[in-house]
Amino acid sequence: MRSPFREKIVIHSVPQSSTHYKSKPYFRVIFLKEIYLDNSATTKVCPQAAQKALYMMTEVYGNPSSLHTMGYLAQKEVDAAREAIAHSLSAEKEEIVFTSGGTESNNMALFGAAKALHRRGRKIVTTTVEHSSVLAAAQVLEKQGFEVVYLPVDAVGRVSVEQLAKAIDAQTIVVSMMAVNNETGTIQPIETVQKLIDRAKSPALFHVDAVQAFGKLPIKVKKLGVDLLSVSSHKIHGPKGAGALYIRKGVRIVPLHYGGEQEKRIRPGTEAVPLLCAMGEAVRALPNMHEEWQQMQKLNTYLRERLAGMPHVVVNSSEDGLPYILNVSVVGIRSETMLHRLAEKGIYVSSGSACAKGQKSHVLLAMGLPQERIESALRISFSRDTTREELERFCEELENADQTLARSR
Repeated sequence: MRSPFREKIVIHSVPQSSTHYKSKPYFRVIFLKEIYLDNSATTKVCPQAAQKALYMMTEVYGNPSSLHTMGYLAQKEVDAAREAIAHSLSAEKEEIVFTSGGTESNNMALFGAAKALHRRGRKIVTTTVEHSSVLAAAQVLEKQGFEVVYLPVDAVGRVSVEQLAKAIDAQTIVVSMMAVNNETGTIQPIETVQKLIDRAKSPALFHVDAVQAFGKLPIKVKKLGVDLLSVSSHKIHGPKGAGALYIRKGVRIVPLHYGGEQEKRIRPGTEAVPLLCAMGEAVRALPNMHEEWQQMQKLNTYLRERLAGMPHVVVNSSEDGLPYILNVSVVGIRSETMLHRLAEKGIYVSSGSACAKGQKSHVLLAMGLPQERIESALRISFSRDTTREELERFCEELENADQTLARSR
């Protein structure tokens, strides 16, 4: 089996005064295996998805809205991708609307639902640890006159069911909560939300940001009582630029864009056919969820055990979270400093959400962590390509950096 990571070339020069190379510099080349541990930011595209994208770009390249044969064939492929995503969520294919990714799906859900239901109430309930695409949308809605309740979280980043119950009332029109936190892996109690909405006799639509959970947790939209649910392609080994929004049959949201018949007029414009079809292929290529969970759990446990022996390392993720993500702090060494040191060794992790562009984590802040842990936080995130040997080398390099880098005061 071909290695899932590339080789990084590191070149060290030897001075020209070297006995055997007086006439010109001598270079010693060292090959380092690149270790990619930033899979919550994006994943490597799987071969099936890449091949499908190429096929759609070079063989079935028609516009699916065209009435000729090439258009029909393209539409057939798009429908097949829609069916694959619907099947993975136990939904109907008519309930899947294609988007450009998780951010657009989240924006469509919040703005679309708020505008559709604004005559029935003005209250929106979400949490302090949502993805920026939800929090930023909520802040805009606040400026438009909506009341937004940002629920706090506990020390592991979880919302309490009691606080949810108190927040949801007859004036609530939208409840938006992520299934899995993208920075810590904390799993939120989304299975309780629809029951609370019903108990409060609320008109609220329930939206779930499932970008980090899709393909990793069993999500059955009907069983959960979800009205709207966002997923993304590039978190499941599909290409960037593709995603979907599940809209339960009978639910109405107001579109953000106008000017085309595509996607039931909810998301008009020519579809990114190669990307969407590749996303469908990535969904079909997903491994057995239970078996992969067990494998990720083993890797997570192993990494926790190795890090436990490092005196300055503190784990920020809860043990009952998604095993694909482990957030840690190397106290005293700023995240950026450690990231650069590891990158020099061909090891790639992150300091939090890629969308935050290096800003301090609002998630860890909401969890009440001390400033020194927030400033030194690292997110290690696995994929099905991650191996124990990679984690072993990561730990070795992390420990070496911990011992040699200057600590902040």
